[in-house]
Amino acid sequence: MSRGYNSWWFKLFHVCALLSVVNAEDFYKLLGVSRTATAKEIKKAYRQKSLEFHPDKNKEEGAAEKFAEINRAYEVLSDDEKRQIYDRHGEEGLKQHEQRGGGGGGFGGGSPFDDFFGFGQRQRRNQEQRTPSVDVPLELTLEQLYKGDTFEVSYVRQVLCLRWEMCMKPNQECQGPGVRVRKQQIAPGFVQQFQQYDERCVAPGKMWLNGCSECPSKTETEKIDLTIDVNKGMRPGEAITFEGVTDEKPGYKPGDLSFIITEKPHKDYHRDGDHLYKNMEIPLVDALTGFSITLKKLDGEEFTVNVDDIIECDEVLRVPGKGMPRRSGRGYGDLYIKFEVDFPDHLNSDQKAKLREVLGKGNSASTGSTESEL
Repeated sequence: MSRGYNSWWFKLFHVCALLSVVNAEDFYKLLGVSRTATAKEIKKAYRQKSLEFHPDKNKEEGAAEKFAEINRAYEVLSDDEKRQIYDRHGEEGLKQHEQRGGGGGGFGGGSPFDDFFGFGQRQRRNQEQRTPSVDVPLELTLEQLYKGDTFEVSYVRQVLCLRWEMCMKPNQECQGPGVRVRKQQIAPGFVQQFQQYDERCVAPGKMWLNGCSECPSKTETEKIDLTIDVNKGMRPGEAITFEGVTDEKPGYKPGDLSFIITEKPHKDYHRDGDHLYKNMEIPLVDALTGFSITLKKLDGEEFTVNVDDIIECDEVLRVPGKGMPRRSGRGYGDLYIKFEVDFPDHLNSDQKAKLREVLGKGNSASTGSTESEL
């Protein structure tokens, strides 16, 4: 009886475990990646899939639902904590974790069957620490941001030497990088536990062996080549990020390297979002009679602006579609031209008379009244 009962529980456990694994594969299949895919591979696959099923570009039935599923898959797989929970407990386990606030609830890092069988055993999860991330300013011209650009750069970092793992020894007092927890008996039956910093602790249960001949300095210098892709229409303050490429250190994940876009001042245009702004000075005769001007877009292509109406001082003219490329890839912003009218410094009597003949005598020639006749 006892043997049959235990066998039944084992089968139930096995079925539940299989269901969890099946669920865990769904998000990976949605993005078309393997379960061992790196964060970079997941991000690349997400970009491709989201473009393929974006509702603005894909009008097929079910595309919007597929797009939402792809976004959900990326949300989970791009988050280390959520991905671990999903891999172990499936989508249902992840939902329970999120419903309980995401921390301390759910399965608490233990087996999903602990609570099911009533054991209530919870394990502590160690959050992986990272080396510092690095931000590098990337100064670009307005033309480069308009057309897009590609750069090949080299980055020098510190990486773990080839046989660094040979230089670690077991030590149960190490609780993580730099963290050592020691116990001291202060009286019979009383033990005091205290935490201290120890740079030799590199991971839970592992300590660095000083003077190790396999890796005397822990790290060595490496130069890596990176390709920076600047997309059309990118804005100042945006970051182009390479994940996990900064310095390596035992017990730590490498931080991220981000190139932060800054914009060089332009002699003709200034930018606000997707729109461009330009100041132009025109003579009075053009302001009164109209004119045509030929301008160049930031990619060198010429276009003509025709003005037939009278232009007032500081008047702003909107030219649709002549601004910066939109980040969404759907069209361009607008160009706004502010006109400053240049009045002549002097007119002779003959010029004044001709102007009055064309424009009228004006208020000053009336009997002193300053009111305009409508």
